[in-house]
Amino acid sequence: MLFESGRASLYALLKALGIKPGEEIIVQGYTCVVVPNAIHAAGGVPIYADIDPDSLNLTAETILPLLSPHTRALICQHTFGIPADIQSLRKLCDEHSIILIEELVHAMPDQKGPDIGSLGDYVILSFGRDKAISGISGGAVLSRHARTTAALLELERTAIHESWWNVMRLLEYATRMHSVVRPLAGTPLLKPAVWILQKLRMIVLVVTPEEKKGRMSPILKKIPNVCAELALFSLNKLQNLNERRRTLTAFFLRHGREHNWPMLAGITVNLPLQKFPLFVLNARAKRAVLKKENMHLDDGWTGCVICPEDIDLTETGYENGTDPAAERVCRQILSLPTHPTMTLIQAERLARRIDQLLKPEPASM
Repeated sequence: MLFESGRASLYALLKALGIKPGEEIIVQGYTCVVVPNAIHAAGGVPIYADIDPDSLNLTAETILPLLSPHTRALICQHTFGIPADIQSLRKLCDEHSIILIEELVHAMPDQKGPDIGSLGDYVILSFGRDKAISGISGGAVLSRHARTTAALLELERTAIHESWWNVMRLLEYATRMHSVVRPLAGTPLLKPAVWILQKLRMIVLVVTPEEKKGRMSPILKKIPNVCAELALFSLNKLQNLNERRRTLTAFFLRHGREHNWPMLAGITVNLPLQKFPLFVLNARAKRAVLKKENMHLDDGWTGCVICPEDIDLTETGYENGTDPAAERVCRQILSLPTHPTMTLIQAERLARRIDQLLKPEPASM
């Protein structure tokens, strides 16, 4: 079933499941604000579980203490395309009669794996412009259960169409990025140009000001036909897109091993990662240095346990100190890009600069 976005697809699924007020949905502490927003909009309560710092994902051990008679489902994120231990999560859900929802927002499996998306009761897909496959916008729900499928089909049928103005803004996003934003990157004119485009509503924001305040519209919209076509086109190129991400992942992994980068144990060369994470001291300062050199690593997943950093955290229901591993990760992360348009020359340049930033400072005399 297709909807306007991945977050709308999650909301539609929770509505189709008939989530009752007060029922709890377990999510991980290191996630995006649109996830708790969708849970709140459906009447549920997000319960935050800490992550395994070696995979950035939920584990059965972090979930088990949070289970209660009100627990209805858990959402497995597969952060950045790093697979969670989905077998143990499936076993836990079966033992406690909990619904397992898999998000394939950060990765889409292909013939080479990883083995994700095969054990969830439901799967959420996103076709946003920075996702594994892109339709610029859009999302989908895959369902294994007939009753929920019927409810989702009805929600899809009654969803309204997006306005032609918003569809045009979506389609013109790439043109504006290439013709206006990228040529100004690294110049003083970049911020004013982006500000003007946003004020003129010529750029569709990834997260809106309302979403940053914890609000999500209860009105479901259909995926625009043109976005569905673009997503299908991207899906048909999935193997090539994933191979490109694997190439960049393998490069960063090999270079990192040769230069003793602080990397996760769960990353292997076969993973088509959406981002390649490193964990360093003074990560914010290092990102600032790279930004001055037109290397932008502020991807929204930095400095905040629920991203982006400028949200109203109190509206998410998260309390500081709840998930210490997730809070430590968000402070120390450098996310290296693995976008299919990135060249190996660009990756090598970034890697060499990372090497310089990770060198220990000389001892003072």
